[in-house]
Amino acid sequence: MHPQTEVIVVSNGTVDGSNRTAARLGARVISYKQALGHDVGRSIGAKAAQGSVLLFLDGDMVIPAAKLRPYVQAVQQGVDVALNRYSGPAKSKRTHRVVLAKYALNVLLNKGELEGASMTTVPHAISRKALETIGAEALAVPPKAQAIASARGLRIKAVHLLSVGRLNPIRRSRKGGDPVGDLIIGDHLEAVEWLTRETGARGLRTDLGRKREFVR
Repeated sequence: MHPQTEVIVVSNGTVDGSNRTAARLGARVISYKQALGHDVGRSIGAKAAQGSVLLFLDGDMVIPAAKLRPYVQAVQQGVDVALNRYSGPAKSKRTHRVVLAKYALNVLLNKGELEGASMTTVPHAISRKALETIGAEALAVPPKAQAIASARGLRIKAVHLLSVGRLNPIRRSRKGGDPVGDLIIGDHLEAVEWLTRETGARGLRTDLGRKREFVR
């Protein structure tokens, strides 16, 4: 491990011994016996991090270092939030609701050029400035973190395509359904709620002089 690289592993509910392997290889391991839920580890790791560039990964994905370099380099060159350009399958007859939610949020944020790129998707990297602007706690709800970053003027860019769909299979409950999909949709609704609360019911979009008072 490079001496100027800090690797933080947030191990929560782990039973396969990967936390011990990470520690043996030089990572700083923050351990919890119980599972903390999706993306909470991001907040915990970010609070502990000391570096100027924070790169977020999923411990279940094996990604070569060379494919991670573009995200770090983008932040070093002035990007505050460097996203994976992976948008998910959007050209099928029935586009997945999570893909639609990602596209819709970016349109609401006036970031349509991002298409479906999202902080929900790893890998991505952020600057120290972004962490301080967004707040570590908000990183537990990635779409909300993205809304905060956009509303507060941070530079967000989809910098590199890494197709993680096959690396991150859909997890369904034993009773059927898509609980992770439900979670992500809820995250996007929370992001929209934050946006309208901060910028007004129309998200800073014009009402074109509509005289609503005449119909009250």
